[in-house]
Amino acid sequence: MKVLEVRRRVEINQQKEQFSNAYIQAVASVAGYSLYKPAVDDDSVDWGIAARGGTGRIRSPRLELQLKSTSRDLLDDSNVRYPVKLKNYDDLRMDNFAIPRILVVVLLPDNLDEWLQQSEEELCLRYCAYWLSLRGMPQTQNTVTVTVSLPRSNQFTVSYLQSLMQLISGGSQL
Repeated sequence: MKVLEVRRRVEINQQKEQFSNAYIQAVASVAGYSLYKPAVDDDSVDWGIAARGGTGRIRSPRLELQLKSTSRDLLDDSNVRYPVKLKNYDDLRMDNFAIPRILVVVLLPDNLDEWLQQSEEELCLRYCAYWLSLRGMPQTQNTVTVTVSLPRSNQFTVSYLQSLMQLISGGSQL
């Protein structure tokens, strides 16, 4: 592979990561939550979301996420089929975490120029993200990746994030 092609692939992957970070920040901000980012992602946690106070069984609930991004070629009528690295799969499927963890996959247009549209009236981040709890998923014989199906009904939106945080406040582990 040519050096220029390798450099471009690295650049686009960095751009996908930064765009995904912006998506999570926008959703959490509008939902009214704060974010924290571990200094090192050695435990399959890219972001944490924290609520303040609360009235449920758990005060100040938190949610941690492993964040990924991809183009729409993994989308079918009802699911997003995403190949998760085995390490991430194993880290996220454990059921003994104090803070619930989910996988969030941000879908992007194939063409970089279509990721964002802006005018005086709006700033539009194209496509959306989907979430899935891998808690309690079975061990696998796979050695590199495990393809998981994120239901298209699990859109990572402001209202869905607020619902997830309410569930956690009530004691749910997702």
